[in-house]
Formats: sequence, C-alpha cells, structure tokens
Amino acid sequence: MRILVDADACPVKNEIIELGQMFNIFVVMVTSIDHYPSTKEGDNKGIKYYYVDPGNDAVDYKIVALASPGDILVTQDYGLAVLMMDKIRVFHHSGEEYTEHNINRLLEQRHHSQIMRKAGKHTKGPSKFTKDHRQIFYKRFTLILKEIKQ
Repeated sequence: MRILVDADACPVKNEIIELGQMFNIFVVMVTSIDHYPSTKEGDNKGIKYYYVDPGNDAVDYKIVALASPGDILVTQDYGLAVLMMDKIRVFHHSGEEYTEHNINRLLEQRHHSQIMRKAGKHTKGPSKFTKDHRQIFYKRFTLILKEIKQ
C-alpha cells in the first residue's frame, strides 16, 4: 500500500508525508517539472518524487501508470478521481472520499461552472485553504489510515 499524491496543487503534502511516516506507508508525490522545488527535498526513505513533463494530464497519466490495488490517492482532480475510483480509494484534500454517491454531483457542479464561465459570468472558486481546513484533513485522513491499517 502507498499513498499517491497528485502533488501539483495539493495543499496538504506535508500532512500526508507526516501521516505516511506515522503509519509507515510509503508516499509517492507526482508533479510537473514546473513545480520542481528550488530547495532539495529531504533524504526521506519513505517518499518518492516523480517529475513529469509539463502538459495537460501528464501527472494524471503517470499516476494511472503507477497505481496498484491497495494504494490510495489524494487529488482534487475530479477527472482523475473518476478514472481511479474503481481501482483504488481516492480522497480529496479535504479528507472526503470520492464515491459513486458524490462524484456525479461534483462533476455536474464543475460542468455548470464551465458553462457559466464560457458565457462570461463570474463563478465563485473554492474558499481559501486555511489552517482549520488543514487540521480537518489531518484528523479525517488519520482516521482513514487507521481504518485501512487494521
């Protein structure tokens, strides 16, 4: 079992790394080379970074290629979530799991927002990610990992 992370815009990378270490679960960060850090990542043996060429869906394709049964994925990309839901468990950075019960609503909301933007209307984006959001993710993901590790 590994935690795969769609790391381009993931606001909870540090929390995932910490929880991966706490539960002894290997963490795989996949990101575009555009997000290559200016400082060297630590020599942590529990983390592997994959850098892919920039471009639409390059990170998604790499995650699909890497994923194995038993892995879990953290992504805010609904399209990637849909692709992976039948293969592995997939979570949003809020700690909520993508399921057949919520994914259609999320896709419909995204589609509606796209239509509105194409029509020149302003749509409201997600609220700013706060310390409280970070703590909520940490608590939820801790419970999820405890459940999975049992």
